[in-house]
Amino acid sequence: MTTRDRIQSFVGNGRKVTPTFSDGEMQRRLDALRGHMSMNGIDAALFTSYHNINYYSDFLYCQFGRRYGFLVDHDKATSISAGIDGGQPWRRTFGENVTYTDWQKDNYFHAIRQIVGAAKRIGIEFDHVNIELLSLLKSEFPGVEFVDIAAPAMRLRMVKSAEEIAHITEMARIADVGGVACVEATAVGVPEHEVALHSTATMVREIARTWPHAELLDTWTWFQSGLNTDGAHNPVTSRKIERGDILSLNCFPMVAGYYVALERTLFAEEASDEHIRLWEFNCKIHDRGKELLVPGKKCSDIAAELNEMYAAENLLQYRSFGYGHSFGVLCHYYGREAGLELREDCETVLEPGMVVSMEPMITIPEGQPGAGGYREHDILVIEEGGNRNITGFPYGPEHLIVKGKARAA
Repeated sequence: MTTRDRIQSFVGNGRKVTPTFSDGEMQRRLDALRGHMSMNGIDAALFTSYHNINYYSDFLYCQFGRRYGFLVDHDKATSISAGIDGGQPWRRTFGENVTYTDWQKDNYFHAIRQIVGAAKRIGIEFDHVNIELLSLLKSEFPGVEFVDIAAPAMRLRMVKSAEEIAHITEMARIADVGGVACVEATAVGVPEHEVALHSTATMVREIARTWPHAELLDTWTWFQSGLNTDGAHNPVTSRKIERGDILSLNCFPMVAGYYVALERTLFAEEASDEHIRLWEFNCKIHDRGKELLVPGKKCSDIAAELNEMYAAENLLQYRSFGYGHSFGVLCHYYGREAGLELREDCETVLEPGMVVSMEPMITIPEGQPGAGGYREHDILVIEEGGNRNITGFPYGPEHLIVKGKARAA
């Protein structure tokens, strides 16, 4: 046989896995989406991004040069996956699954055609669909009107359910576990990567213990020292910690596509007076920022007030980025609820159910007194009348001048 079918079925190849969330929670998400679709005359939504496919199906794909999708109409929801993944997408998906093969060009679009029916108005993610894919969709589905579903879907994701908040809260606990492991491994002479490896392994083992049915992927740690602390996303290197170094701890457990973070400033054995002054002031910004995370506060107003505090100390020019962002289905390489960021250009008003970080950072250039990057990061759940901090790891000079025993490299 030299040809194969364009579609194959993995339905029944094993049993459906234990899901991350209840059927009721997943149905709530689809019902909310379909409510938007009904109000806006959308026949079907074709999601292509990691974050939305994961959010609505509980399936996180591995792209590796292939296309994936999750098609939601008013009756059913179906993941579209490549044959290379076997039955895992079906086992993971809340809903149905169609698997396409590599045996003929454009089988991905053939798979969509099997389930899209007579839809004439289809929502797609304008912030994810590239020019090539848009051109192919228009060619494959002439007469169909494509409208944006990304922005409305993001707005729906921004307010978390009780199940999501419980999931994120448990993950924040695991980030704290990673923080403890970072401090445990930190000592003069130890390379950054060894600290990061110890933290990551500790978090992965705790995730496996807490969620024995979960897929274990994407948890990581950035541990930066000295000059490497000047950026929030600087990769781990093999640089060895030196006495007096400013350090940055960044623990990121990932479970079912959900991301949390713990970020802290540390010092190796000692810190100069100017380092202490800057560190303490950044902690003061951090404390005030957390007080501002309450219902009714506008993101831009929070940024403006904290800017004034930095400006009063002649430090505003050293501020690195926005003061915080939404948490949920996102990662360092996919997803972002950009409508909920604590920045000057964001007019979103905080409301109960949102989950937001407070993470002020300043970077003092190399060669100046107190040089380095300072950042503290907590995650807070917005509740009626206030907030709840789900990060428990300590911060500041009283706790994180680390006097670990020097080790051989």
